[in-house]
Amino acid sequence: MEHPINKNDYFSLMTRFWFVVSFLLSARAASAQQQNDGYFVSYEDLLTSRFYFSQKYTSFTYFDRVDDLTLRYVPNTTLNMGIGATYKWATVNLAYGFNFLNPDKKKNETDYLDLQCHIYRRKIIIDLLGQFYNGLHLTNDDLRDADGDYYNRSDIKIREVGASAQFIVNNKKFSYRAGFLQNDWQKKSAGTFLLGWQLILGDGKADSTIVPSKLSNIPAEAQVQKLSFIKTGPSIGYAYTLVVKKNFFFMGSGTVAISYGYNKIEGSDQSKSSSFIPDFSIKTAAGYNSEHWAITVSWTNDTANIGANSNEEIFSLHTGNLRFNVVRRFKLKRDLL
Repeated sequence: MEHPINKNDYFSLMTRFWFVVSFLLSARAASAQQQNDGYFVSYEDLLTSRFYFSQKYTSFTYFDRVDDLTLRYVPNTTLNMGIGATYKWATVNLAYGFNFLNPDKKKNETDYLDLQCHIYRRKIIIDLLGQFYNGLHLTNDDLRDADGDYYNRSDIKIREVGASAQFIVNNKKFSYRAGFLQNDWQKKSAGTFLLGWQLILGDGKADSTIVPSKLSNIPAEAQVQKLSFIKTGPSIGYAYTLVVKKNFFFMGSGTVAISYGYNKIEGSDQSKSSSFIPDFSIKTAAGYNSEHWAITVSWTNDTANIGANSNEEIFSLHTGNLRFNVVRRFKLKRDLL
């Protein structure tokens, strides 16, 4: 049953969310070498330097259950090359999408600002997200023109801002940082449950209909032109790292957020609804790790789902980052911080 949500409930949920985040952040991280039975070693006191390639991405997907229609809008983002370093609690990365890495940069050009911040502490991980995209194109092959170019929609704009926090239950044996910051070395296989909360809000809009008129039986003036939403709810998940011969590892984690969402759909008419639709988050990393060197590949993906018309129509926002890292650790003569 669809019904509007009380705004006061959202303020209450947000307040509780940030209280939990602040409380968990105030807890001191356990010493990496103490009482972990040799499951991982920390190199917080070393400078962990990295050379890396990074490909951030986002997509806006529309699915119509009645007509069995799926559309996927994506921007034209760049492959970036950069350098970075981690020392104790601080991490700095600088990267740029050089032209020689992106020969098709001018095609299907997109104006965007993609802010993805992943904070990996000993007991908690925090994901912060800011997506601002102008101009996308459809990946459906049957909508390409005679020259094979994609169907471009320079008028479509996507905005998404979100935050999530997850508590690592088995933090004395399991390290996220070994795969994503490379300032730990996971020597034994271990897993952990994850408990958290998320908050996401955003909108997608176009000057005309989001679904091309020729693909829909609904009159153009009645179709969706703008979607705005807010979602929040608790999350639960599990993560596991498989270690082979101490140096080779594969880490995978998945969480599901039972989110309560409120959305507003605008076309010729305006409709408001609310519903429970789960959201998903996936993190994986694999590679080689040792005392001084590490070579890793990592991938993160977050999916926010928004339902409309009794969930007959589903809008999904996917955001993520694929990275390849070559890492070298150095001992410093003095404390940089």
